Amino acid sequence: MRQRIVTPKAYSAEDEKNIVSLRPSRLSEYIGQKQVVEKLSVSLEAIRRRAETHEHILFYGPPGLGKTTLAHIIANELGTKIVSTSGPSLQRTGDLMGILTNLDTGDVLFIDEIHRLSPAVEEFIYPAMEDFKVDFVVDKGVYARVINVPLKRFALIGATTRAGLLSGPLRNRFGIFHHIDFYPEDELAQIIQRSAKILETKIDKEACYELARRSRGTPRIANRLLRRVRDFSLVKRDGVINIEAVNSALEIEGVDSAGLDNLDVKFLTTIISYYAGGPVGIEAIAATINEEVDTLEEMVEPYLLKIGFLKRTQKGRVVGQLAFDHLKQKPDGDIQKRLL
Repeated sequence: MRQRIVTPKAYSAEDEKNIVSLRPSRLSEYIGQKQVVEKLSVSLEAIRRRAETHEHILFYGPPGLGKTTLAHIIANELGTKIVSTSGPSLQRTGDLMGILTNLDTGDVLFIDEIHRLSPAVEEFIYPAMEDFKVDFVVDKGVYARVINVPLKRFALIGATTRAGLLSGPLRNRFGIFHHIDFYPEDELAQIIQRSAKILETKIDKEACYELARRSRGTPRIANRLLRRVRDFSLVKRDGVINIEAVNSALEIEGVDSAGLDNLDVKFLTTIISYYAGGPVGIEAIAATINEEVDTLEEMVEPYLLKIGFLKRTQKGRVVGQLAFDHLKQKPDGDIQKRLL
C-alpha cells in the first residue's frame, strides 16, 4: 500500500522516530483522555504507596491515539524499565522466554498489537501473567522434560486496535482496561501547540485549530501534518505557521478541509458515481478502485463512519448526506430507494 499522510499508523522507521521525539514522558504532560489519565493517576499513586507491582493493563482503541505513549509514561512514573515488543514479532515461545526471564521486579512488558499473538505464545504467557512462572519444554520425544522457571513480578501492558479479536482467556487475565478514543479538536489544538514548541516553530491559534480540524481526531496525524506544514512554511514563507500556510501546505499534500485525502475522496466518489451512493458491498468497491478490502476496512472506513460520511447497512455501504454536501454532489433519491 502507498504511504498516506493521514494514516494513523507509522509508515517508516523515520516516521516512528519523529513520533517518539514528540511523546510526553509524564502523566502531567499528557493532553486529552481525561478519564483515562485520572484513573491512571490514582492507580499509579496507590502502587507507589504500597510499593507493589502494577496490575496488567489493556489499552484498546484506534491506532495513533497514544496507547504506546501511555505505556512508556507508566514505566516512567513508576521509575521502572520498559521492554517493548509486538504480537507479530513473537512467533515462538522461546522469543518470549528470553524477554520474561530478563525482567526485574516492577518492570513493564509492553506488547503492541497483542491480538496478533500466535496461539502457542498466548498460552505460554497465561501462567506468566497469573502466577509469574512459565513451564518451558526442552528436548523432544522421550527426552522431553518440563522446566518450571519462576519469574519476577512484572506488569504486562497490552495494546490493541481490535479488542474483539482477543481471546476470552487472555482478556480475562488483565486487571485494568482503558479505552482510548478519538480526540476533540480543542485537545488536538493543544497537542499541536505543544509539539510546535518542542519543534521550535511559531504557530498562531487559528492555524492550530485548522490543523486540528483536519487531523481526523488523531494526535499522530496532527503531529505529522504539523511537520509538513512547518517544512512548507520554512521554505515558502517566513517560518511562522498561519492559516494561509496550513491551507497551502495541505492542498499540496492532498488533505482537504475535512481531513480527507485522495483515497478517501476516491472511495466516496466511486460509490456515488458507480453505485448511486449505495448500498454496495465492500468487495465491489475494492475491485472498482483497485484496492485491497483490508486496506479500505482498516484505513479508510473508520474515519468516514465516525464523521457520518459513510453508513454500513445489511445490504452494503451507503454514502451519508454529509458526504454529499462536502463533495458538492446530490444523491439520486429514486435510485437509492430502489436499491434499498
